[in-house]
Amino acid sequence: MNYPAVSNESERWSVEQVAALFEQPFNDLLYRAQSVHRRHFDPNAVQISTLLSIKTGGCPENCGYCSQSAHHSTGVAREALMSRERVLQAASKAQQAGATRFCMGAAWRGPNSKELADVVELVKGVRELGMETCVTLGMLRPGQAEQLKEAGLDYYNHNLDTAPDFYGSIVTTHGYQDRLDTLQRVRKAGIKVCCGGIIGMGENRLQRAALIAELAALDPPPESVPVNMLVPIAGTPLADVERLDPLEFVRTIAVARIALPTSVVRLSAGRATMPEPVQALCFLAGANSIFYGDRLLTTGNPSTDSDRALFERLGLHPTEPHTEPDRAAR
Repeated sequence: MNYPAVSNESERWSVEQVAALFEQPFNDLLYRAQSVHRRHFDPNAVQISTLLSIKTGGCPENCGYCSQSAHHSTGVAREALMSRERVLQAASKAQQAGATRFCMGAAWRGPNSKELADVVELVKGVRELGMETCVTLGMLRPGQAEQLKEAGLDYYNHNLDTAPDFYGSIVTTHGYQDRLDTLQRVRKAGIKVCCGGIIGMGENRLQRAALIAELAALDPPPESVPVNMLVPIAGTPLADVERLDPLEFVRTIAVARIALPTSVVRLSAGRATMPEPVQALCFLAGANSIFYGDRLLTTGNPSTDSDRALFERLGLHPTEPHTEPDRAAR
C-alpha cells in the first residue's frame, strides 16, 4: 500500500502530507490508523475523564463557538467560582463512576492571582482523592504555570481550536500566538499538555489538515489531543453552520492518530448527538479517551449508563490511571 506521508513517525508532518492522508480511501485510512494505534496502545483500552465547569459564563473572549462568551446571548448565566466542597464532591462522584482524570474549566480570559490561588487549592484537593488533574483557565501569565505545577497539576488544556489561517474567523479578542505562548509556558513548567481542536466550524479539509500539522509540530506533541465536533449553540455566530459529514469526522480522528501516534486522542464534544456506530468507527480509527458523565462545560454528553453499555458491546475497557504510551517506541 502506497502512503503519501512521512516514513518515520518521529519526523515532522507538513500540511501537504497530512492533507494527503485525508484523501486516502476510507478503509485504507482506518487500517493504517488502527495499525499505528496498536503499536503504541492497548487497542481496547479507553482513558476516561470527567469535565466540570467550575466557573461558568461571562468570559470576555468572543470565541464564535462558545456559549459562555459575554459577547453572545445564549442564556448562560455568569456564575462565581464553585466552592471547594462542591468541586470535590463532583470529583469524588466522577471517581466512583470510573473516571481516572478530573478536568476543571473556568470561563476566564486568564486567571488573576486570587483566582489562581483558589484553583491551586482545588487541584490539591482532587489530587488527594487519587485522581489525575487537568484545568483549562485560559491564557496564563509568566509564573502561573509554575504555581499549578507546584500544586501537582498533571495536565493543562489549551486548544489551538483550528488552523492558523482560519483562527481569525472564529475569535478576534486574542491571536494564535497567544495560544502558543500559553502552551510554551505550560511545557516549560513541566506540566503535560492537553491540546486539540474543534471540527465542523466551517473550515475546509485543508484547514483541518493544517490544525493537525500544527498539533504534531508542538515539541513534544501534546500528551492528550481532544477532537471536538462543533455543538451549534443558539445565540453564537456558529449556530447555523452546516453540519459536518460524520465520516469526515471519523477521517479526522484517523488522521490525528497517524500524525500523533503516541498522543491519547480524545473523542470529546459532540458525542451526545453522534450515533453509536459513528463512535465505534472513531474508536477503530484510534480514539482512546472520552469525557464521562452527562454534561461537559455547558453542553450535553451521553449518560454513564449508555457509555458502559457501548463499552460492553464493543469489548472496550477503561485504562488504569497514570498510564502512558512509551514515546520512545517507534
